Amino acid sequence: MLLARLSEARGVSGDEGAVRELLLEAVRPHIDAYRIDGMGNLLVVKGKDKPGPRVMVAAHMDEVGVMITRIEKSGLLRFAKVGGLDDRLLPGKRVRVGPDGVPGVIGSKPIHLDRKASSVTPADELYIDIGATSREEAEKLVRPGQYATFDTAFGELGQGCWKGKAFDDRVGCALLAALLEEDYDFPFYGAFTVQEEIGLRGAATAAYAIAPDVALVLEGTTCADIPGADEHGQSTRLGHGPAITAMDRTVIPPRWLTDRLVAAAERRGIPYQWKRTTFGGTDAGRIHQARAGIPSAVVSVPCRYIHSPCAVMSQQDYHDAARLVRGFLEDLSEGGVPRHGD
Repeated sequence: MLLARLSEARGVSGDEGAVRELLLEAVRPHIDAYRIDGMGNLLVVKGKDKPGPRVMVAAHMDEVGVMITRIEKSGLLRFAKVGGLDDRLLPGKRVRVGPDGVPGVIGSKPIHLDRKASSVTPADELYIDIGATSREEAEKLVRPGQYATFDTAFGELGQGCWKGKAFDDRVGCALLAALLEEDYDFPFYGAFTVQEEIGLRGAATAAYAIAPDVALVLEGTTCADIPGADEHGQSTRLGHGPAITAMDRTVIPPRWLTDRLVAAAERRGIPYQWKRTTFGGTDAGRIHQARAGIPSAVVSVPCRYIHSPCAVMSQQDYHDAARLVRGFLEDLSEGGVPRHGD
């Protein structure tokens, strides 16, 4: 299963090569052409010479993680966070370090010795233990500048859920790869982007290069339908369908575009929900500002515990997101893209 392989692949922002190779292997039989740009985005196309609007669907390859910054004399590794990681979740977690996947554990001062144990230990006071007893021994295995990711296996959880790391946004990557297996009546561009987690960087160059008439971003988004969370602050709910964004910190999709998504869902009986919170952002924040402006919208799969060592999502939400996007693209063939003001 491609999603399982993508989830377990290691690709922190700026080091997406392994993820890109998996995706290229999966989509190459179904596309007309591809290129890897200077940022590292994987840009693919099918039906380039067909009439109709240029449609771009994007999903980012990178995940949150850490970068090794220093090796102590003891052989312990100091690190810096890459992307939005919660310090509360780090101590005691298993990680893989560097291109060889050296196993390690994130450590901190034991609670017995820490007078401030009731507070959260900041990341800059934590370290990664790879079992080395000296700096020289550790340097044979890893070096500063290399990345570490959580060591989490993908798998089923309970009835109808999956668990794994990096669902933000390997979920979107898997959905986009599946979309590329089908044919469309218009030029279809897929953009597997880099460095979303540290500033939506890859999306900016991808959108400029493709110059689409309309763009859709596929994401794994926050889901807080858990005890203690007020209903209005839950963002999304697991098992209630893919989420459509009305507004977030980086983009307000044009109404006609969200209306088309809603119509595609309702016409086919696909459950959907509105993303209730407006914090955070996606690649749409950069795409919609490219060139003279690109109408952009976001469809997301709700995921509990994103940006953590292990997230949970509904299998049905995932499949319904695929159905929704396919329906939207089918309808786009008929309705086209309106001009501003239509």
